[in-house]
Amino acid sequence: MVDKPAGWTSHDVVGRVRRLVGTRKVGHAGTLDPMATGVLVLGVERATKLLGHLALDTKSYLATIRLGLATTTDDAEGEPLGEPADTADVTEPAIAAGVAALTGEIAQVPSSVSAIKVDGRRAYERARAGEEVRLEARPVTVGRFDVLASRTEGPFCDLDVLVDCSSGTYVRALARDLGAGLGVGGHLTALRRTRVGPFTLAHARTLAALAAEQEEHGRAALSLDLDAAVATAFPRRDADADEAAALAHGRPLSAAGTAGTVGVFGPDGHVIGLVADDRGAARPVLVLAPA
Repeated sequence: MVDKPAGWTSHDVVGRVRRLVGTRKVGHAGTLDPMATGVLVLGVERATKLLGHLALDTKSYLATIRLGLATTTDDAEGEPLGEPADTADVTEPAIAAGVAALTGEIAQVPSSVSAIKVDGRRAYERARAGEEVRLEARPVTVGRFDVLASRTEGPFCDLDVLVDCSSGTYVRALARDLGAGLGVGGHLTALRRTRVGPFTLAHARTLAALAAEQEEHGRAALSLDLDAAVATAFPRRDADADEAAALAHGRPLSAAGTAGTVGVFGPDGHVIGLVADDRGAARPVLVLAPA
């Protein structure tokens, strides 16, 4: 995991980490906007095989919403849409009602500069080329949308918010829709992802820390090794020597009796692979051993 800095694309981070850890085999699980900071899940070497099996369907963010102006991108990088609106008459109860309306299971129209593909091209590519982009509303779940603080900045009202949501939810679309519902417009000025699935900022390392480690030791390492990553992301099953050998060769084990995917560890404490119960046996989903 990397704590992505502002202004970097996810691809930029992968390229930098490749140099710092000394391998081309680095991948990421889901992108993070250049303006955003925070948790970006990466895999190195064997761990790249794990990325597609991680349950990363819930995410958490800290963000700042500016009420009083809509933009072309629903964030601070876009052009203003009209003149700023005075938010002096926007009350706390009105904001609370607007937030409540955007909490729970909602239908959200993604931002036109999202990474969703439209006829084979990313929406943001079309939008930035001057094309009109129309995206369909899609169901998302906003489990938590809390206003932590508010303050006046000239004609604007800035809200610091905490959002827990399903994958596919756009926080800048929440900013846009909150501002629209209040009649003053809104956009996102800051976004920090604090959690992706089971992985949090506590698991993430900064690029500066990785660079310092690389300079001192000749190579850097991400915060979680493969064993720790699997133990964090999946229920654990400990296998004896015979079971470990069987799974290492792709053979099924006795049923785990656990719903979903389970991480299997050998007698030496190292992960062997992932299994899931199917037709009365725990069948391999991914074999990670031998190293």
